[in-house]
Amino acid sequence: MKLLAVLALVVALTACRQHTASLEVLGEVPQFELISQDGQPFHSQTLAGKIWVADFIYTTCPGPCPRMTSEMREVQDAVLKVPAISSNVRLVSFTVDPAQDTPPVLAAYAKTHGASSAMWYFLTGPVPVLQTLDRDAFKLGNIDASMQHSTRFVLVDRQGRIRSYYDTSESSAIPRVISDIYALVRERG
Repeated sequence: MKLLAVLALVVALTACRQHTASLEVLGEVPQFELISQDGQPFHSQTLAGKIWVADFIYTTCPGPCPRMTSEMREVQDAVLKVPAISSNVRLVSFTVDPAQDTPPVLAAYAKTHGASSAMWYFLTGPVPVLQTLDRDAFKLGNIDASMQHSTRFVLVDRQGRIRSYYDTSESSAIPRVISDIYALVRERG
């Protein structure tokens, strides 16, 4: 029922908003190599030509991570309902706790949360790589022992450019993410 409400809101937002004009380029994600939940090397080239949504979480988080993962699942489920869109979209959850979030731990977390392995990647790897992405590329925070991290989602276009940020604590965030994904699917260039 909740998904139907989200889809109805997406349709309404799509009809009322000029998306591509509001989705300016806010930065660029550099090439990176990490390890996915299946234990295999993951190169950012896997995302080339895809629209993707990123977040930073950790599997033992007692705070916002379960909510964020649930919201990312809402995005996944909405996108999977439209096969022409789902083939163009990926979801990426980076860990802020690579010491604990090993590939098997991430795989179990993904399974628990109903993540589609064809669409949603959970990534771990060296702290310097994750730090460069979190702090320098996405401008969200630091990978450190405090486990403090941003609760924002980031929308990235087919060219690896950051197009929008979403505060996941806002009730309108997930419908906006979904609507903006549709806008980028329609966008050319």
